[in-house]
Amino acid sequence: MISPEHLHETDPSGLQTLQRLDLATRFNRWMFDTIQPWCKGHVLEVGSGIGNLSQFFLEKNFMLTASDLRDEYINILQDKFGKHQHLAGVRSIDLVAENFETRFHDLLQQFDTVVALNVVEHIKDDALAIANCKKMLKPGGHLVVLVPAYQALYNSFDKELDHYRRYNRKSLNKLFTSQSLEIVHARYFNAVGIFGWFINGSLFRKKLIPQKQLQLFDRLVPVIKTMDVITFHKIGLSVISVGKK
Repeated sequence: MISPEHLHETDPSGLQTLQRLDLATRFNRWMFDTIQPWCKGHVLEVGSGIGNLSQFFLEKNFMLTASDLRDEYINILQDKFGKHQHLAGVRSIDLVAENFETRFHDLLQQFDTVVALNVVEHIKDDALAIANCKKMLKPGGHLVVLVPAYQALYNSFDKELDHYRRYNRKSLNKLFTSQSLEIVHARYFNAVGIFGWFINGSLFRKKLIPQKQLQLFDRLVPVIKTMDVITFHKIGLSVISVGKK
């Protein structure tokens, strides 16, 4: 439960979305299980939000540094995980801050894995964001990025969540290779989610994911996961790329 003193939010729609997704435990586990094979060692999670995925890294005994740009989320993360033995710390990180190398000099080349899930689409200069993620990786480290897929699906949900764009596998991989990151894995994720996103966000122009629909979706995750297998991970509501430094 989030403490009342942390609810003076600068990101009300984002918070509501994160709170609803926090209850989607099967979906969150599925997302974590999808990226876990590419995570190793000390993990930096950029844009941890309220910790929907952070908990899984800690449960699996990864050394985790959680982070966010917003102070209210940092406070929530500290409250939830501050005493966990595998939490290395909670940091405020701005991926496009001026003088990034000076401001975050203690983070340069410190991590075996940098994870950014549903973060890069919020940043106008996405190439700079990827470049600065790379700077925080040790040589041979992995950058794991998940972003919304298909610009044609850009709708009221994206606008409400301040997304600049959506991606496809080719455009996300190009972003990585432009920063001299070797692509070691790329796939789409959550094919079934496309239908709910389009119907609610494009046709009905809703601003938040309907909670009851999300609850139903979460219950059906064991079945929904099979669609990604059937489609060979060739389509999905999100796209994932893993780059090696």
